[in-house]
Formats: sequence, C-alpha cells, structure tokens
Amino acid sequence: MAAAATASLTKEVLPPTLDPTSEPPELFDGTTRLYISYICPYAQRTWITRNYKGLQEKIKLVPIDLDNKPAWYKEVYPANKVPSLEHNNEVKGESLDLIKYINKNFEGPELLPDDPAKQQFAEELFSYTDSFNKVMYTAMTSKGDVGDYVGAALDKLEDALLKFDDGPFFLGHFSLVDIAYAPFIERLQTFLKEVKNYDITEGRPKLILWIEELGKIDAYTHTKQDPQVLLARTKKRLGVKYHYCFSV
Repeated sequence: MAAAATASLTKEVLPPTLDPTSEPPELFDGTTRLYISYICPYAQRTWITRNYKGLQEKIKLVPIDLDNKPAWYKEVYPANKVPSLEHNNEVKGESLDLIKYINKNFEGPELLPDDPAKQQFAEELFSYTDSFNKVMYTAMTSKGDVGDYVGAALDKLEDALLKFDDGPFFLGHFSLVDIAYAPFIERLQTFLKEVKNYDITEGRPKLILWIEELGKIDAYTHTKQDPQVLLARTKKRLGVKYHYCFSV
C-alpha cells in the first residue's frame, strides 16, 4: 500500500550543487536539512528515504560538490562527508543510521516491518552491506575477469530475496533494506556490464525482478543519475581512493 501511495510522486526541482562560492545556510534556524551529493550512493540512501516518506517539504536538500566542497561544510559537519542531517539542533551522519533515524522520527510510510523475523533479517542484511560493497569495490578495481567471489556475494542477495514470498523485495515489501542496497546495485550493474562484460542478473531471476520493481518506485527513480555519467566518474576514480562521500 505504501508503494502505491508513492507511485505518482511529483518530481521536484532540485537545488543547485554548492561549491566554495556558495553562502552557508543559517545553521540551526529550525530548518531540517539533508546534506547530500547527487552522485554519492551513500547519500542516495537518505535521499530515497526522504522521498519515500513524502518529506520533500519538511527536509530540505543541500547538495554539496564533492570535487570542490565549500569550506563552511566542515563547520556544519566536522567529518566533512555526506550524507549528514541537520535536525533538532544537531547534525548527524552515517547513512544507515540516518535512514533509520528518518524512518523513526518523521511521518510517512513505515519502512521497517513489525514482524520480528523480518526485523532480525533486516539487521543481518544491514550488517552485510559493508562486506558486500567491499567485495564489489575489489571486483571493480581488479584486473581481468570477475572472480567467483563476486558471484558468491550476488548469490547471497539472490538467496535473501527468496526468504519471504509476500513481495519482490528483501523483506517482501519495500523497506530500508532495499534502500540500503539499491544505489550500489545500480552502479555495479552498469560498471560490470560495460567494463567487465559481466551481467550481475544472469541466473538470478529474483534479482532481475527486484531491479524491475525498484524501477516502479518514483522515490528511487527520482534520485537516479545518468548511468553513463556515474560510469565515467567511477572509471576516473579507479586505482584512486574514492572521494569522501563514504558513510556506512
């Protein structure tokens, strides 16, 4: 029901990205602000959550240029990475913590189930995100063909999608778990196909369906960037430590 409620989400006009020439916001003036980068997968998690809960009017997006950050942002959030959330006279970070915080502290569709078994499985999948992303980063930066360890990690997700049969998502219905993985699968699918000629969905029908169903959720699709732009950026960064959008 919640997914249907967001199906006709109006696409907002996005604010321009801020660089060192931009004026800082008036910190702690009562405005709730979500500091993101449009190209950062960790920030995308929080952006999707905000959209799905219908908080476009209550949480203001503040996009930061990761290649040319405004100096004042470090004063807002000393870790100097995105995402971060300014709310109730505090600035919080870490993307998994933030999506849970937004879900719990703001109105809108609930993104975690009441079922204890699903709650436990959600925590297991949240815990696995960091390991999954490290495996995929290794695959993307290594030379030669994609190793068997990549297939094993993707098979783990395929198996996870088989656990509940009341919907196509990890917990059956769309949840924070899907939001946690979606930005990374989005980038991984394009990169491995274009660079390694490896199709992450081959032999994984549940993953195919999951990706198809994600594509029907406006809260997610409105955050997607041009895959070729993301691909070019990822290629440029290969062999070099990724920009500090990192947050787990």
